[in-house]
Amino acid sequence: MDRMRAAETDQGGAAKTDQAGAAKTDQAGASGRGKLVAICGIDGAGKATQTALLAQRAQAEGFAVQQVSFPRYGEGFFAALIERYLRGEFAARAAEVSPYLAALPYACDRWETGPRLREWLASGCLVLCNRYVPANLAHQGCKIASQAERRAFFQWIHRLEYEVFNLPRPSLQVLLDIEPAHAAELLRKRDRAEGPARRQDIHEKDMGHLEATAETYRQLASDPSAPWAVIPCVQADAVLPPEDIAERVWAAVRGIVYNDG
Repeated sequence: MDRMRAAETDQGGAAKTDQAGAAKTDQAGASGRGKLVAICGIDGAGKATQTALLAQRAQAEGFAVQQVSFPRYGEGFFAALIERYLRGEFAARAAEVSPYLAALPYACDRWETGPRLREWLASGCLVLCNRYVPANLAHQGCKIASQAERRAFFQWIHRLEYEVFNLPRPSLQVLLDIEPAHAAELLRKRDRAEGPARRQDIHEKDMGHLEATAETYRQLASDPSAPWAVIPCVQADAVLPPEDIAERVWAAVRGIVYNDG
């Protein structure tokens, strides 16, 4: 993919402009096609942190980077509906809301962003998504016990988001693989740091939902036909430092960003 020596991101910043940066641009090729990388994982896995660290690393390597976090709270038309769902206004537990109905506002939020994503990709950017279509597959698909019915739901989501809404398909989906118990502890630490104003939503506070979502993500990532990279985030029963996880993420991502195919 193309690499630009000066690039704007959602958070600002610029890529390298020196002679070495120019050499990197030539090395990356001139296909004009960008790459979309989705950072995936259960609540508490560290998706926002790893998306930010990946953006910094890619910029330092000379890539033009754009970032977006889904849902787009406070921005998209459908985000307010998602917030109502997560606050428990429609049901106290996520499992009590139909996965088909719950998936729609998340998909529509991405649909609103579709033109922007396609524009970024057409300009040769590396587009980093904190959550993407796999989040719908995992968080809503985990509600369906029957494997046959779950597969039918997966197919429905793929048709809705990639065909009906024409969202770009990821070049890579990175799964931050963490045990739910560790993720729950990280969520509690975040809540303590942010104070009493921070309340867990119906996904975050439901240990059963965290466990089922983790299982479903691993099921999705086991599909050899899908572009998954699984990043273990725990070693010796301890969560790895964010910088160590970031190195593993970059090792997976660099393989697709240096590939012009």
